[in-house]
Amino acid sequence: MQVYSREKAADHSAANAVAGAVEAPLERSCAERDRIVVAPELAGIERIEARFRGKGFEPHRHDTYALGVTMAGIQTFRYRGEEQFSPPGNVIVLHPDEVHDGGAGTDDGLTYRMMYIPPERFLPATAHRGRALPFVAAPVVDDPGLARLLLDAFGGMRATAEPLAIEELVEEIAAALLDHAGAPQARTGRPAGPQVQKACDFLRENLSRRISSADLEDVTGLDRFALARQFRLLLGTSPHRYLVMRRLERAKGLIAAGESIAEAAFASGFADQAHLNRHFKKALGMTPGRFAALAA
Repeated sequence: MQVYSREKAADHSAANAVAGAVEAPLERSCAERDRIVVAPELAGIERIEARFRGKGFEPHRHDTYALGVTMAGIQTFRYRGEEQFSPPGNVIVLHPDEVHDGGAGTDDGLTYRMMYIPPERFLPATAHRGRALPFVAAPVVDDPGLARLLLDAFGGMRATAEPLAIEELVEEIAAALLDHAGAPQARTGRPAGPQVQKACDFLRENLSRRISSADLEDVTGLDRFALARQFRLLLGTSPHRYLVMRRLERAKGLIAAGESIAEAAFASGFADQAHLNRHFKKALGMTPGRFAALAA
C-alpha cells in the first residue's frame, strides 16, 4: 500500500476540525481496536462507522452508491486504477459496481463513516431534473456542505427516522451529486407563497404525526421537488427542518410550563427523549435539561 507522508498529513491537520465540528464519532471507547459499528437500516440505506489500522478491505464492489466522510486519519483506497487519499472532512463518492479496496494511509489509523444508498433511491430526483444517475469523476470531494449533509444522517443513528426526513435527505444528496457531476441547476420558477403557507399550516397542525412528502403534495398540489425549492426560496429551509423547529418550539413551551422532558418530547412529536435531546442541542446550543433548569 502506498503510504501517505506524515508531512502531507500535517498539511491537512486543520481539516480534523471539520469532521469533529460536525459530529463526534459514534463510539469513543476502544479507539485502538479495529472495529465496525453498524447502524440500524434507514429505509434501505446501510450505515457504518469503521476504525482500523493498515489494510481494511481487499478489492470488492457494491451495487450501491458508497458515500462517506473521513473522520480521522488519512483514508486511502485504489479506485478506477488510481491510488486515492482522503484527509479528515473530505467526502468519498464511490459508484455502483466499481472495484475498490480501503485502508489507513498512516500508522495513526483511520476512522470514517459510510452509507450505502441503492441507486434506485435517486431515480425520482434525477428524473425530475431530466438527468441520468450522477457520475462524479473525483472519488474524493472537498465539500463541507455535502459532508454535513451525510453526517446528519448519522446523528440520529439510533432514532426512528421520519419518512419526510429520509426523502429530503436522499433528494439533497442526489442534488449535490448532480452538481458535482456537472448537471445544470434546476430552475426555481415563480414563487408559490400560498402553497408554501398551506404546507406550513399543515405542518403546524400535525406536529405529532409522521408526515411524508405525499401528505404535503396532497395539501399543496405541488410535487415534493417543487415544494422543496419553494421552501428554500421563500423560507430558507426545508419542509422537514421547518417541522422540527416547530416541534422544538412546542417542546420548549411545555418544558418551561413544568412538563417533564419525556412528556414534552412525546407531546411535540419526537420519537423519544433522546430524539428531542439531539435536535434541541443542535438547534439551541443546550440540552433540554439545561433549558429546564434555566426556565425554572
